[in-house]
Amino acid sequence: MAYRLITQVVLIGTRVLGRSFAEAYKQAAASSAYQRAQAQSGNGTTGRASLSSGMTLDEACKILNVKPPQKGEANMEEVMERFKRLFDNNDPKKGGSFYLQSKILRARERIESEVRPHMEKAEQEAEIKEGWNPKLYKDKK
Repeated sequence: MAYRLITQVVLIGTRVLGRSFAEAYKQAAASSAYQRAQAQSGNGTTGRASLSSGMTLDEACKILNVKPPQKGEANMEEVMERFKRLFDNNDPKKGGSFYLQSKILRARERIESEVRPHMEKAEQEAEIKEGWNPKLYKDKK
């Protein structure tokens, strides 16, 4: 009698877990498909958080007190100058906060990740304009 009860509990528990895992998989697949569609259409790059840093572009710009990149163009010198100043001011050895320092670092990385593809594309276009000039080295014997 006890073995029958234990068997029923195990089977019912397996069904419940199986259904919950299947539902979780469906939700994850739908979420992933939605994110891919948003990324392909270009919507949601500024409002949605980056997967690597977990920070939106607006939040990153507010932390570093810089203007958001317009069409991939940003003043990276200003971003780096503000990053260095804030990062040094929040050094834990000088009594600063490691948490704030990491937020500042993530903000810089988020802005760079937004601007990097546009910068790489501009560099490629500039290289195409001037032509391919390989660096040749003579063998020293």
